[in-house]
Amino acid sequence: MKDLKKTSVLIALILRHKPEAVGITLDEHGWANVSELIAGINKTEGYSIDMETLEEIVRTDNKQRYSFNEDKTLIRANQGHSVNVDVELKEAEPPEQLFHGTGEKFVSSICKEGLKPKSRLYVHLSKDKETAEKVGARHGKPHIFFVHSGKMFRAGYKFYLSENGVWLTKFVPPEFLGER
Repeated sequence: MKDLKKTSVLIALILRHKPEAVGITLDEHGWANVSELIAGINKTEGYSIDMETLEEIVRTDNKQRYSFNEDKTLIRANQGHSVNVDVELKEAEPPEQLFHGTGEKFVSSICKEGLKPKSRLYVHLSKDKETAEKVGARHGKPHIFFVHSGKMFRAGYKFYLSENGVWLTKFVPPEFLGER
């Protein structure tokens, strides 16, 4: 049986943060050559992948992390990069309220400093509280912030909607955060 989850985690690491780990490069829009990615993964101890497996990972990933180009010769992560790429996000007007899930241990600093992208290019926001709770649970006991995204947008802050429905922005100042 193939360990798709383990391989998907490796692909996310490669396409978002460390393409050099398997000897590949990303273009300025985050695209990687599929053949090179497969070859690089197959040189990694404990991993074996072919095109059929890669297509299955892209198709079944519950977070829809990846996209192929039309002829499936290129692949990229939809968002979450720490490497400087432009995944050609389109500006969009957000709903009035979005959500951000984090661990309780980060609440104090977020209340003082706002939401920062840290090692990523953007702050990730969810359209629903349930998704934010799942994200927050990855960091311990979850805490949900309500982001007054409509007010932010009207104040001139830019928002982007990724291919997989994640809302992105560069920074959320503390005055646009709420808790319930």
